[in-house]
Amino acid sequence: MLLGVGLNEILWLAVAVVVAGVITGLLAGLFGIGGGSVIVPVLYEAFRVLGVPEEVRMQLCLGTSIAIIVPTSIRSYLAHRAKGLVIPGVIRLWAIPAVIGVGCGAAIAAFAPAAVFKIAFVALAGLIAAKFLFAGDRWNLGSDLPGPVPMACYGFGIGLGGSLMGISGGSLSNIVLTLYGKPLHNAVATSAGLGVPITIVGTIGYILAGLPHQALLPPLSLGFVSLIGLVVMAPVSSLVAPYGALLAHRLSRRTLELIFSGFLLLVSLRFLVSLF
Repeated sequence: MLLGVGLNEILWLAVAVVVAGVITGLLAGLFGIGGGSVIVPVLYEAFRVLGVPEEVRMQLCLGTSIAIIVPTSIRSYLAHRAKGLVIPGVIRLWAIPAVIGVGCGAAIAAFAPAAVFKIAFVALAGLIAAKFLFAGDRWNLGSDLPGPVPMACYGFGIGLGGSLMGISGGSLSNIVLTLYGKPLHNAVATSAGLGVPITIVGTIGYILAGLPHQALLPPLSLGFVSLIGLVVMAPVSSLVAPYGALLAHRLSRRTLELIFSGFLLLVSLRFLVSLF
């Protein structure tokens, strides 16, 4: 229920969600990521104001975030594929292990406390921020991608991490691909493609995981997916995603990395504070 929420608060929340949708679309195109690192903290504050119980709030944010990212990931991938930048064979090697990882993450969401997801978000966001902020191209494990078994392990980890963080896994797959010397533009395009199966399966998983908790969830929620958040934010982010892909080829990568890293660190600090 919307407990004690005034019209002005609702309007400001709607504006925040729309702005987050624009940022999400840009990030999807720029970095091949779904933008969940932006969506999750915005939704967390929105659901807090709307009185969603703490024990299900983070899970609702994660499930809604993944659902919102579905159309954004599809449009971003199509825009990058049109430029012929997708690394051959990587999506095929990663898709099934990533889907299994997503399923495991959704299963954890069915019974794990909210603190688990906050800690996972902080840890993964910190790793991503550190890579972009400090390492640049200095972290390198080789010039060629490893064999099928290590690649399958990477795929599983990307799917699991993406599910626990409410993202498409693009940030994580970008890190892996660039660690093996792949150009960022190719990593972005490939990550966008991997985000499609991750987000679709993740959405289904969070819906199923949230059904036993339906009584605690706000109106118009389908499991751990808020249909209101989905309807408001998904169209905006999806429309903006192709423009982000165009910007990726025009703006300074380093400037974008610094801004994105700073944002992730601030969000991580916010969730760390909420743990105490």
